[in-house]
Amino acid sequence: MSALAQIAAGEGKTVGGSDREFDKGGGKEKLRLLKNLGIKIYPQNGSGVSADTDKLILSTAIEETNPDVGAAKRLGVRILHRSQLLAEYVSAYDTVVIAGTSGKSTTAAMLFSILDFCGLGPSVITGGALNLLKSRGLIGNAYRGTGKAMIVEGDESDGSLVRYSPGRGVLLNITKDHKTIDELKNIFLAFAKNCKKIFLNSDDLVSSELIPFLPGAALYSCDVVSGVELLPFSSEFYISGVRFVLPVPGEYNILNAVAAVRVAVSYGISVVDCAAALAVFPGVERRYRLVGQKHGVSVIDDFAHNPAKISAVLKAMRFSGKRILAVYQPHGFTPTKSLRKELTAAFADNMTMDDILIMPDIFYAGGTAPMDISSRDITDAVSARGIKAFYIPSRVEIKKYIAENAREGDVVGVLGARDATLSDFAEDILRGLP
Repeated sequence: MSALAQIAAGEGKTVGGSDREFDKGGGKEKLRLLKNLGIKIYPQNGSGVSADTDKLILSTAIEETNPDVGAAKRLGVRILHRSQLLAEYVSAYDTVVIAGTSGKSTTAAMLFSILDFCGLGPSVITGGALNLLKSRGLIGNAYRGTGKAMIVEGDESDGSLVRYSPGRGVLLNITKDHKTIDELKNIFLAFAKNCKKIFLNSDDLVSSELIPFLPGAALYSCDVVSGVELLPFSSEFYISGVRFVLPVPGEYNILNAVAAVRVAVSYGISVVDCAAALAVFPGVERRYRLVGQKHGVSVIDDFAHNPAKISAVLKAMRFSGKRILAVYQPHGFTPTKSLRKELTAAFADNMTMDDILIMPDIFYAGGTAPMDISSRDITDAVSARGIKAFYIPSRVEIKKYIAENAREGDVVGVLGARDATLSDFAEDILRGLP
């Protein structure tokens, strides 16, 4: 939503909006940066909608009972879902839509970095904040470039991905997340058929099941990768004989890089130039961010929240330390309940008996979802698999526990999405280490 607001403001449109987080006093830095772009922020009480409002754009999280929606209906203001506005931008540019259940933000950021490095002046609309754009004083999840290319992160969580018809589409992977595998396969297949050209990861087992229905798909895989060396905070490898030094770790980031390079080459960019661009890739906010190190203990802040992302990050953390202390805060009661089995497996399968999982309460952003699951349900299930797992509701107590139990060589990971205070919590944990 904030990305769409920034793009519209960059086109000279008068833009305003509301957010529950701002009403609670959170997101102060994001609020400041939005206001710097001339975007006016209102309380979410209907006061921001007037007879002069051209249209009201909603995220999926906004209910029909929301005061802004009520005001728009009374005044006859046109109401659109965010995907409808995004679809207009997708059609207006030479657009690449990056899709899949994991890796979208990072792959979009890598592709943006390559096209930007090579002078194509790309635009971007994505979920995760690009550190490259943050270094320019922006929020980081949107940028209106001077060229025709636009990179968009296509979200599948509400099924709206099928509204986009880009020139190029990318399907990274399909794993259970917001919906069942069968539902996701239908959504991604419909999206892929809407793309003039679809790049599909044939290494992903579920995605590869769609290949017979997509005769024109451009397949890519890690068969082009060789000489892989995984390091604690970076990775080195070769693509088509060209050496890449990627300043982010993990096998999953090599997969993301392969996808970005494959699409960049379709724009006429050489693999050599791709390697040069990715050598200075600054990453994405809260994607394996090293908060700091103290007395041999490393603290990592990461957005990982679904089972596939958690598994990938835990594997990367294994290279960074001798023992893992994972602090995972689930977001949303409905997704936590639907993924209970998979979340349990993600931790139990990727942690050892020496590792420790700590979970606070589920993050609640508002809304009407039934609160019929607890973090304790996950920790109990992980404990039953032989892994040390503790439900500790208080962040003060979590910080104290880590300070008392962390030892030299450990890596502490703070994992979770949506809660903007998690990064601050990771910083607090680092400060609290003895």
